[in-house]
Amino acid sequence: MLLIAESGATGTDWRLMDNENTIHQASTEGFNPYVHAMHHLPKMIQEGLLDSGKISAEKVSELYFYGAGCSEVSIVKQIKLQLSVLFPNAIIEIQHDLLAAARALCDGREGIACILGTGVNSCLYDGQQIVEHIPAMGYAMADEGSGAYLGKQLLNGYFRKGMPDTLAHRFQKRYNLTRAEVLEKVYRGDAPSQYMASFSKFIFQNLKEPYCYRLVYHGFETFFTENIMRYTAYEQKKVHFTGSVAFYYSNILRQVAQDKGISVKNITESPIAGLALYHRTDKTI
Repeated sequence: MLLIAESGATGTDWRLMDNENTIHQASTEGFNPYVHAMHHLPKMIQEGLLDSGKISAEKVSELYFYGAGCSEVSIVKQIKLQLSVLFPNAIIEIQHDLLAAARALCDGREGIACILGTGVNSCLYDGQQIVEHIPAMGYAMADEGSGAYLGKQLLNGYFRKGMPDTLAHRFQKRYNLTRAEVLEKVYRGDAPSQYMASFSKFIFQNLKEPYCYRLVYHGFETFFTENIMRYTAYEQKKVHFTGSVAFYYSNILRQVAQDKGISVKNITESPIAGLALYHRTDKTI
């Protein structure tokens, strides 16, 4: 049996393919080695996947684990060790979530693959491997257009009086936040990027307000300028997206791309379905 995992800080999607190519799916808590301690990974898999009886660990012969933060050699070794204990009969491959996006989105062709969710990342994919990468600098320094970026702009607009009064009143009534509470969460909280990204829901629910629409439009415009437009011959490439922000704001994303002369093709909420298709037809182990 073949098991595929696509993991981020907030959740992990799983697909199991048996010998008849029947696909079974499951979801568990997320794992990011820069956010969670390494012991969180086996605990999450044991409690969320194996104890439920959804998957028999001994029957898994191939395991592909894609995750945020899985680009450092030392981290990959630690993750592989944890997984090999849980799945003793499996050949294991561990890859970065950016390769997951490229494999899932590009249909085996050249293209620019992007992750646009709580955070952002992107790469130029030649159909087999990543050949160019504009580094992601994280929520504190960049992540233009991400959920964290949009939430940060919204919070700034509220506290620094840039938000229209009617919208500010609606925001205050819903959240009743103080500046001190926000700063505590952002600078001392365990998951500041997820906290800021949580306010994207308010933006989405108020997209008819010009302020919210402009906030998203400008965020995506900056994302294209600082990321996509830095790739070699970007205007000749198809650009693909996966992630909750890209998916739910897809109309604005496509509009910004069109205004900049950029061709956007596939947009998905999660890469897991594309990964299942990729591994059903192309075994890399």
